[in-house]
Amino acid sequence: MKKYSVYLAFLLSVFLFSPFASLGDSSSFRETLTQVSTLDALLNGAYDGTVTYREIEKKGNFGLGTFQALNGELVALDGKFYQVRANGKVYPVSPEEKTPFVSVTFFEPDLKFAMAGVNYDEFEKKLNAKIPNPNLFYAIKVEGVFAYLKTRSVPKQSKPYPPLIEVIKHQPTFEFKNIRGTMVGFWCPQFIKGINVPGYHLHFISQDRKSGGHVLKFTLKKGVVSLDITPNLFLMLPKKPVTLQEKNGENEIEEIER
Repeated sequence: MKKYSVYLAFLLSVFLFSPFASLGDSSSFRETLTQVSTLDALLNGAYDGTVTYREIEKKGNFGLGTFQALNGELVALDGKFYQVRANGKVYPVSPEEKTPFVSVTFFEPDLKFAMAGVNYDEFEKKLNAKIPNPNLFYAIKVEGVFAYLKTRSVPKQSKPYPPLIEVIKHQPTFEFKNIRGTMVGFWCPQFIKGINVPGYHLHFISQDRKSGGHVLKFTLKKGVVSLDITPNLFLMLPKKPVTLQEKNGENEIEEIER
């Protein structure tokens, strides 16, 4: 609980002393990463949805997340919300569907540039060199052709919910070659650990809206990368008690992400 209290104090300071604290300022909404719950809560099995996607649609038109009982991966793009289930298929999201964890914003690119012939690690290095301020959030959109892409989704869980590290041991994965589509996601600063994923977190949806998932590996053949600088964070905390464990470290997050 001590660890959770530290995070809560930090988050309250982010909210209270950021421009977003003025809820009447509509421009602040558009420059804000709105998030439901925390990464640590999700890692430890907090899979019960607390907010509907009808409400989330008011907070952003772009982002990623998951669903009640961890039932698949979310891709939000151009105001449309898609669910990639464990069978690898893509479904439209019902506005009444609930989420235990999601991150969204209104995507308005500040930087745009071409990129080609890079794998995930090379992509990270190139983007790291272009990020102007490592203390802010960045929404990332990559549109292009992927010579190789590996994604995953997660199956719906039953109570008592297992921790996420156990769930991904049985995750279905999907591989594609020369597929056209869009990666959506975020870069978060290192000090956000426990709240969100430090560094890169990306989901994918194909151009035909039939395939997608959480991105594990890729080689971008050619594409265009757009970055939206996002200086504010608005966190919607879990309404039910959550017990956090100290075991969630960088290695475990890396294993879950990649």
